[in-house]
Amino acid sequence: MPWYVLITKPKQELKVAERLRDNGFEVCCPTRVEVRQWSDRKKKVTVPLLPSMVLINVAEKDRSQVFTVPGAVRYLFWLGEPAVVPEKEVQVLKDINSQKQQVISTEKIEVGQEIDLKAFGLTAKKGTVKYISGNQCWVVLQNLGYVIKLKIK
Repeated sequence: MPWYVLITKPKQELKVAERLRDNGFEVCCPTRVEVRQWSDRKKKVTVPLLPSMVLINVAEKDRSQVFTVPGAVRYLFWLGEPAVVPEKEVQVLKDINSQKQQVISTEKIEVGQEIDLKAFGLTAKKGTVKYISGNQCWVVLQNLGYVIKLKIK
């Protein structure tokens, strides 16, 4: 079964993913923790890595069933066809979401260089470095049209 990109209402990604899981669908909604500051306090908040998007593994004939879930808006289309995300890119997102990264090796990386993501503890084979700043680098996921920021230790 292919992975499709489901567009959600703003700020509804985590709720939609949870409801879809409860209905028996396989869902990928990677998150990150960021610190938000209000006038009186700071708080760690879990936010989705892909805003207003949830990746769902569903058969073609069952695609319309996801709209029974409140917050699901539509599928993302590309050139008149539903956008399909390759399994290896979904696996990268799952790995980033679940893995505590450890130092495996130390290498100098440069912009435009293809890097082996296994060095970051991920199962995907290669990614292209878009930008490097201090101890962070941005890796391009071509088919999704997104860039993921990784911490270099």
